[in-house]
Amino acid sequence: MLQMAGRMEVLGTETAFEVLARANALAAQGRSIINLGIGQPDFPTPDHIVEAGRKALADGHHGYTPANGIPALRAAVAADLYRRHKVEVSPDQVLVVPGGKVTMFFAIMMFGEAGAEILYPNPGFPIYESVIRFSGATPVPVPLYESAGFSFNAEEVLAKITPRTRLLIINSPANPTGGVVPRAELDRLVAGLENHPQVAVMSDEIYGEILYDGAEHVSLLGYPSLRDRLILLDGWSKTYAMTGWRMGYGVWPKAVFAAAERLAINCHSCVNASAQYAGIAALEGPREPVLRMVKAFAERREFIVAALNGLPGVRCATPGGAFYTFPSIAGTGYNARRFQSELLDQAGVATIAGTSFGAFGEDYVRFSYANSLEAITEAIERIRGFLGNLPRGDAAKG
Repeated sequence: MLQMAGRMEVLGTETAFEVLARANALAAQGRSIINLGIGQPDFPTPDHIVEAGRKALADGHHGYTPANGIPALRAAVAADLYRRHKVEVSPDQVLVVPGGKVTMFFAIMMFGEAGAEILYPNPGFPIYESVIRFSGATPVPVPLYESAGFSFNAEEVLAKITPRTRLLIINSPANPTGGVVPRAELDRLVAGLENHPQVAVMSDEIYGEILYDGAEHVSLLGYPSLRDRLILLDGWSKTYAMTGWRMGYGVWPKAVFAAAERLAINCHSCVNASAQYAGIAALEGPREPVLRMVKAFAERREFIVAALNGLPGVRCATPGGAFYTFPSIAGTGYNARRFQSELLDQAGVATIAGTSFGAFGEDYVRFSYANSLEAITEAIERIRGFLGNLPRGDAAKG
């Protein structure tokens, strides 16, 4: 019998892909399925980006590239960060990787080991906790509160720091909640972190350009006191509808950049050559496709929040960013996992249970509105019918 390393038993998964597989299996059986589960823009990659990738292939860019990314792409990333945040970033601190998850995996594995502690948002992206456990470190959840727009309390975060804390993970705008951390809360957090110089910070800002109602995205790059221990996670997947291109990047502190690059060399060597040229076109090209997509998301957000609040037993806060709602379904009498399962099986609507994003996600469900208004409208009607048939009381909590 094969014997794997014991650490494999603690490695989790991302439920969105499990639900996607189940939804696809039901669709293959002829069922009508509406997917409000997967976190993927339903827009195609803009034409000028696709053409840049195609041209790169035609021009012969078929070989290895530098492990940290081609120089023109790293320069484009630095220029884009200055455009958005008015912060100077050296291209030599940019590490291009095949997807945003790679930056978080590298950061957590770099600082996580037995005896260490890593703070992460809960409810939050499930891979944070999964990889923390895989690294051997102890995951320490930072609660996000619906009453605070799914932000954290800076004083509470700082109180969780111990001499064993190695890394703090921040995500704003957030998955799964759509929460946006206010500048004032970040100010208090950064000020308090000055008393904990041993703590590195990873700021996951992958949804930083998907905001609504004038909400402000405050990048942690803008805090000079953090720059020598800040790892910025960003990429192309969400903003440019490039999930399948597998393109992300990290901005790393100078002191650990060489270690991150060694991880890249050992893990994946380099990123697909033609995708990198497409990435340049995305950053340097017209902004209209991004603005159109965000406008469409804003319209869907307005509709789905109102519609969910009109359902019995459901309460939905208005997200400030990303393309998710995270409504409470406590009033339905169902727990999150069973709600997810039976809604898909009975009504053909795919969602993600809040517990997939941590223990503090119980009684919540994530809905992605990266789908058409027509599909969302039909999904709401199916959910309404489903809720009309729900049993009440403790039996539903099973």
